[in-house]
Amino acid sequence: MEKDTLFLLPPGFEDHNRREFCPECAEIWGVLHYFPAIKEAIDICYQPLAHPRPELVAMLGEGNWNCPTLVLGEGADTGPDAKVETSKECRFLDNARDIAKYFAYKYGTPFPRGS
Repeated sequence: MEKDTLFLLPPGFEDHNRREFCPECAEIWGVLHYFPAIKEAIDICYQPLAHPRPELVAMLGEGNWNCPTLVLGEGADTGPDAKVETSKECRFLDNARDIAKYFAYKYGTPFPRGS
């Protein structure tokens, strides 16, 4: 896999008898809105709300279905401070702050505050 692949929940979904959104996915969508060139450089895949999330499980194995998750392209340089996870020979970041820090390192965007 050459490009990074970002797995997100859709911007709105039904749960608990109401419409909801994922705050961490919204945080990443905000970063992509601020810096649209990143959106063009990665693949984005929406996942269903229910577990297990088939595409994530296929790539990362059972139990690795958090959204947002960024599966790193082969040979991606994540910088010195990245908290990279590994599963089934894939490297990935499984939370919004680490993904945003990686984008800052890779694309030169600002770092998230407090990181």
